[in-house]
Formats: sequence, structure tokens, C-alpha cells
Amino acid sequence: MSRLVVVGNGMVGHRLVAALRDRDTAGHWEITVVGEEPRRAYDRVALSSYVDGRSEEELRLDDEGLRDDPLVTYHLGDAVAAIDRDAHRVRTASGRTFGYDALVLATGSHPFVPPVQGRDLPGCFVYRTLDDLDAITEAAAAASADPDRKGRPSAVVVGGGLLGLEAARAMRLLGLSPQVVEIAPRLMPVQVDPGGGALLRRLVTEQGISVRTGVSLTGITAADRGRLVATLSDGVELDADLVVFSAGIRPADQLARACGLPVGERGGVLVDDRCRTRDEAVWAIGECAALEGRTYGLVAPGYAMAEVVADRLLGGAARMTPGELDTSTRLKLLGVDVASFGDAHATTEGALEIVVDDPVAGTYSKLVVGPPRVGGGAGIDTTAPTGAGIDTTAPTGAGIDTTARTLLGGVLVGDASRYGSLRPLVGSALPADPVTLISTGGLDPDASALPDSAQVCSCNAVTKGTLCAAIDDGAHDVPALKACTRAGTTCGSCVPTLKKLLEQQGVEVSKALCEHFDRSRAELFQIVAGAAITSFSELIAKHGRGTGCDICKPVVASILASLGNGHIHDGEQASLQDTNDHFLANMQRNGTYSVVPRIAGGEVTPEGLIVIGEVARDFGLYTKITGGQRIDMFGARVDDLPAIWRRLVDAGFESGHAYGKSLRTVKSCVGTTWCRYGVQDSVGMAVELELRYRGLRSPHKLKSGVSGCARECAEARSKDFGVIATETGWNLYVGGNGGFTPRHAELLVSDVDSETLIRTIDRFLMFYIRTADRLQRTAPWIESMEGGLDHLRSVIVDDSLGICAELDAAMARHVDSYADEWAGVLDDPEKLSRFVSFVNAPDAPDPTIRFVRERGQNVPAPGRPDEPVLIGLPEVSPR
Repeated sequence: MSRLVVVGNGMVGHRLVAALRDRDTAGHWEITVVGEEPRRAYDRVALSSYVDGRSEEELRLDDEGLRDDPLVTYHLGDAVAAIDRDAHRVRTASGRTFGYDALVLATGSHPFVPPVQGRDLPGCFVYRTLDDLDAITEAAAAASADPDRKGRPSAVVVGGGLLGLEAARAMRLLGLSPQVVEIAPRLMPVQVDPGGGALLRRLVTEQGISVRTGVSLTGITAADRGRLVATLSDGVELDADLVVFSAGIRPADQLARACGLPVGERGGVLVDDRCRTRDEAVWAIGECAALEGRTYGLVAPGYAMAEVVADRLLGGAARMTPGELDTSTRLKLLGVDVASFGDAHATTEGALEIVVDDPVAGTYSKLVVGPPRVGGGAGIDTTAPTGAGIDTTAPTGAGIDTTARTLLGGVLVGDASRYGSLRPLVGSALPADPVTLISTGGLDPDASALPDSAQVCSCNAVTKGTLCAAIDDGAHDVPALKACTRAGTTCGSCVPTLKKLLEQQGVEVSKALCEHFDRSRAELFQIVAGAAITSFSELIAKHGRGTGCDICKPVVASILASLGNGHIHDGEQASLQDTNDHFLANMQRNGTYSVVPRIAGGEVTPEGLIVIGEVARDFGLYTKITGGQRIDMFGARVDDLPAIWRRLVDAGFESGHAYGKSLRTVKSCVGTTWCRYGVQDSVGMAVELELRYRGLRSPHKLKSGVSGCARECAEARSKDFGVIATETGWNLYVGGNGGFTPRHAELLVSDVDSETLIRTIDRFLMFYIRTADRLQRTAPWIESMEGGLDHLRSVIVDDSLGICAELDAAMARHVDSYADEWAGVLDDPEKLSRFVSFVNAPDAPDPTIRFVRERGQNVPAPGRPDEPVLIGLPEVSPR
């Protein structure tokens, strides 16, 4: 068995280990990974989301299989200090040594800090790792907590590239006012051209971020109260609480230099097209490698290098072709879409630039095409600053052959929705007129126009041919394609193209709810609402077949309830409910039920707490404070439920709907009521929202949270809809959830007043209820929506479909017609009759339910009901 040592546990090093273990089925290589950071591999591309609320665990790359692999050993928090190429050994800072037959350097890069005076002062940081962000967060909190401060603390961000704008976004999330300083004449100079940079600057400035371009930082000095003064090359002095350096990266090639390996003129370990250094036993990949003298600061080229080395280590012949490396990028910076792909700056000889610049819409689109047949003039300038933004006379007047249709690259700012369909066409003939392809409302390129060799997923180098083959082999939905090809698993920008490929390959995904209905849930909702259908039997008679099942009956019951069809136990509706809704309580594993009264916003009086305690004591219930800020009481017999509810309803409580596919809770911090950091009344808003949406039936459960400031103590961004207070209003985030696939919510609207906030949430919930699939949470609902969050915003904010008035009216009907379901049972003898253990013995309790006492409370007896109670634990009665 051969020994491989991988120096570096970043994204590229992790990709190498995963790729090698996937292919090395015979176990030829024993792998040792040595990492400088003590943390497991994490997604550095999504670094700013750590400030946005994502945890370290959520950022981790999937390495569970590798950590359990007997052929992979990790040594983290112990950097390699030296390489002995003659002895084929590496030595770590702690003195450990590891021998190798092959050594891969995946050391990445380190941030560039301009050599200015004062760069080491307290308050100066780099923006590169999670440790950096922890330190920045702590400093930002300290600045915000200064009792003598007037106004918001500020941060100077040195660098206006990709990472610099991400850092600026992070500063704003931390409650600071960012000021970006960029030495180049425009923002993101590597990715966008002057026209795109001009629009980007305008859009970023509109987000409240100060931008200074064409100037550099010349020095930093300390000021009063721990503040700093950053001096620029034009003489301007900027006051700041923090200075954050994000001015680019340099290859971490110190180990290679120290052991005599050649490096590039601008740094980076020189490697050939096999990613091999001059030493045949040493390889380099990722940001530390210089392929033909050039380094790449993006993850996609690093992944490609990792795949080549994995292939080579197993005897393959894979090679790197620098000209074919994908350096495209797409991201949303401060709410602004930016994308760049291929030859974005038209450096190819004779390349033509087609530009559509729409300053009114706030979009800039450029395609670079070629190879042209030039008859005399330069490129096509369609910017038309004095007109509508498009000058289509240039091709004829310039004497250029406009049949040149090979796409070389492009830039998109403000609207990058066509990135997924345009980027794979690089190197191929465009399927339509270039202006049409990038004009608002123009043609969206068809995936069928792509050749099989086109890379649909650049992050993981997955071609159209590979995807089509996977579809032919049975991968008939997006999750299956992701699982077998890795496409769409990194940045996700290619997912819309995956859907189109499925459609164009003739894959028909059935929309049928079940065998009794050929329609989807959303279609059934429209039928029920449009035809004023009020019963399941009427619906199935007209639009279905058979008698129904445990899939369609609860779905139709939910639709009827969401349309205000009375109490869920009225008439035929009672027979449609699942177990929990049937008894208005959650069934537990031993056959008992839980009772969860609503405690809106977590706000409860001492008298209310006393009643809950007395009920739990008198009925022998186990009590627990939940993560949603309410009290759960477990162990209630079905025949005891009405008596428990009566006590609670008389004390002013109502159903918390913990049993239903409906709103559960609106979690809240204490806000301005008590917290010195709060900027809005989060408790009051949480109470208002929970009372407004209580009882609202939906395709799946709904959870919410309201935080009184950016510190986010209510964890609002992990909820289906979350609200975070700002100094001027509220930010609304939608589409977050926990569970098996955790996802953070995305910003829908910002700095809105309370009336606008509630109106937007009304529409969001009603649109979700009308269009989501059965048991589909809001996160996958938005993800599966064509156009995603942008489409959702256009529908419920801009009213692009003209349905907002209808959505508003539907929510108003719900609010006006709300009635407590517990009280509805207590007031109706017929409904009360269903709450018995045995129909033929209504007064007899269930003899199989037994409890033991654990941690001072009643819990279900272990094992089967007929097994004896554990010795030493006193048996107690359910009452």
C-alpha cells in the first residue's frame, strides 16, 4: 500500500481525498491529511453566510464517510513546518513526522495585506477564515456596545473585489457602516468591465455602502476610544472602528520555496499539465499551484486539478488544459446579481462585444462573440447612453460580419438569471441573435442547443453528455442527477439547466397527487377555490376516482380548511383528518397525546404559568419548554383531552396547533422591552404575527421568528419566514427551515415598515398555500420555483401576476373567520363524543398505558405495554 500525504484540508484538498477514495476501490492509497486550521473542511465560498447566521456545522463539507474511512487519517490544527524531499517525509509544527510516497500541496492562499503603517494595530483584521470572522464579530459587538457612541459604528474594507464586497456585506450584517476602498478604477475589476462596474457601483451605493475607487490605503493611525483613522492616497481620512483587509490573495507557497521547488514569477508552486512539480513525488493543486505560471483563485479550477491528480495517482492519463479551465463566477453581492464567464474582457483577437445597458431597470448585459470576420471597424457598441440603451445600427455601420455567433464570454450585472443557460454555450454557436438573448424579456437559450461536450456544471466539470447519460440510466429528477453526477451540488447555478435537460430528454414527472387524483395539490387547490367545492366527496366525484386514501384525504382536508370551510371536525371533514388532526393533539409513541397551548411570542403571565402547572400536576403530565418558546405537556389520555382543554381555555389559552400542518410558533427575543441592543419591539411583532396567522392551514408546518436586532437571538433566518429589526424598520427573510436539509432563509424585502411587512407576509403565505406541493416546506418550494426568490418577489411585491389583491383578501378572510379549535370541540357535544378510549366503554381508561417516574416526572413505561415496569421506579397512575 502506498502512502499519500495531503497538506491542507480546505475545499480543494477535501475534494482530492473524496475523489481518490471514490475511485480507489482496491485501496492502493493510505491517505494522511494534515491541516493548519483545527476545524474540519468547510465551504469558504459561503464564508459571509457565517455572519448571516449559518453555523460552522452547516458550512462543513460532507466528510462523514471520509472520517470513518480506515484509509484516511486527519491531523488538524498542526501545520506542516518542513518538507524533506530526499527522505520523503514532512514534519509538523508539533514535531510529528509523516512519510510519503506521494505528497500533494493543497495549502491554498493567504490574504494580501498592503505594507502600510498601522496595519497591525488593534482593530485591523483580515477576512479569510472562520477564526477571522469570529474576531471581527467580537470587535463589532464591542464597538456597538460603546455607551458613548453616537450613530452606527463603521468599518473600512480595503478591497473591492469578490471577497471585498463579501466582507462589506458581512460588516453590514454585523451592524456596521462599511466603506469600501478599491485601488482599481472600478469594483470587481477582474470579473466585470467598466460598464458593468459602473452599474455595480451605483447599485452597491444604493444599498448604503460608501465606495471609493481609484485610491489606495496609505496608512492607519490610532484615534480616541480605540478607533482608527484610515488615510487614503488622495488625502481623505476615514474614521473607522474596524479596518478589514480583503485586497486579494497570495499563494501559500512557503513550504515549496523552503524545500527548493520552483515557484512562478508572481508566486505559486510551478506545476505541469499533470499538476506535478519538478519533483515527481510532489504535486500541487488549488490556489497554491501555478499552472503554466498562472494561479487561479476560484474553486472550480481547484476542483479540476484535484480530479486530475486523483486520476494520475491511480495510473490515469488526465491532464490540465489551462485554456479550458472555467473561471466563471456568479454570486449575489449585497442583493445585486453579478456574473462573469469566459472571455469577459474580450481579449481574444477580433472579439466583438454586444452590450445591453439598461440604467432604468438597473441591468447590464454583455456577450463577447467571435471569431468575427472583420471588414473594418471595432466591436459593437450598443450602450447608447442617450437612448434606450441599445444601438443596433453598429453592426452594419462598422462593417462587421454579424454572422459571428460563437460565444466567447459575457458579463451580467443586476440580473444574472440567464447565466445558467449562457455559460455552458461558451465555445459554441449561439442559438439566436445575441441582443435578443440578453434583452429584457428576450429568448432564454434552450439546453438542447448545447453540445454534449458543454460543461453544464463548471464547479464539478459535469458535461451535458454525462447528464444525459445519467438520465438515460434512470436519474429522472434533479436530486437523482445531483447524487450521481455532483452537478448542482456546489453553487447551484446550473440547477435550472438540469430541469430543462430532464424535460428535453422526454422525462415526464407525474404531477398526480395519488392514484385517486391526476392533479397536483396546487391544481386541486385552484379547482376547489374556483368551483366553490366544499367537500371531499364532491371533489373526488367530479375530478377524481375511487374513495380516496391517506394521502389525498388529509391534503383535501387542509385545502378545505385553508379556504375557511368551518371547523375541521364538521360533517364529512372529520373523516378526512389524519391521527393528530383527528384528536387536535400530537400522538406520542405510547398512544398518549401531547397538549400544547399557544403562548404567542413566548409571552405568558404568572397566572397562566400557574394554570399550566396545575393542569400538568393534576393530570400527571410530563412538561417541557420547547425550542419554540412554549410549554409542551405529554402523556394525556384521549379521554382526558377535553377536560385538560377546558381548564386551559377557561384560563385564556387556546390551541397551539402543534398537531397541524399550520403555523406552529413565532419565536421572539425580548427586543426593546428589555434588551439594550434591541432596535424594535420584537415581542410585540411576534405576538401580532402569531395571532394573525394562528390556525392557518398549509401544505406543511410553518415556523417563524422575530429578532429585535442583527444579533439574531430568535434565529429568524432558520425559519419559514423570519423578521429581523433594523434601525429604520424590518427585514423579511423567507424560505428557511431546519430538519433533514437545513437551509437559511433569504432576504425578500428590507427596511420596510410594519404595515408593509405584514402585507408581504400575508401574500407570501397565501401564495405558498395555493401553489406548494403536498408536504413541501417553504425552502424546497422556493428552490423548485422557476426564477426562485426573484420570481417570488415579483409576484408578491411587484404584483407581476396581478393576484396580490386576491391574496390580501384571502388572508383577511382567514383572520376574520379564525376560531379556536379546542373551544369548538368543547361547545359541541357531537364533537366531544369522539374523545373516548373505547366506543363501547366511554368511561373506561386505556389499561395499556402505564408510566414510570424519571427525572421527577411521569414518562411512558419502557418496552411493550405488557412488559413489567422497571424495578426501582415507582409506578404511578395517569391521573
